[in-house]
Amino acid sequence: MKFSLLDRICSFEPDTELTAVKNVTLSEEYLADHFPEFPVLPGVFMLEAATQASAWLVRLSEDFAHSIITLQEAKSLRFVDFVTPGKTLTISVQQSKREGNIIGMKFRGTVDDRLCVSGRLSVECANLADDDPLQAELDGRMIEVQRGQCEVLTRVMNAAEAVATV
Repeated sequence: MKFSLLDRICSFEPDTELTAVKNVTLSEEYLADHFPEFPVLPGVFMLEAATQASAWLVRLSEDFAHSIITLQEAKSLRFVDFVTPGKTLTISVQQSKREGNIIGMKFRGTVDDRLCVSGRLSVECANLADDDPLQAELDGRMIEVQRGQCEVLTRVMNAAEAVATV
């Protein structure tokens, strides 16, 4: 099962930083088990939201050059506070270094300017065709789907930019 944990990309600066939000609602089925009397966004989902924000920073910075971006390492993780239904988790990721296809990121997750989670991530960029040139067509199809997802995630950001230029 794949969870798309970001609702919107708010800002983006190529090869530098990206800010996105995750709105936590009580209708998310995993909250029934985590925890029935005190529903909170699981820490692993906060980490996944940061990973997804990092992937979008890479995709947008490289104009979707890679079909696959995966988490390679998470370290210095700090879970500081809970994120409850009705709250918006704002994830900010900053690119810290790049060595080949491995990109280092720092991230912070806040609710109402209150730190909830932070840490460092390393993500790896790849294409299926790197190992099997016959998979290049599948890479292309995956990238087209990602471009469509990006349109949805950046719709509000693009509308704000259009208003600012009028």
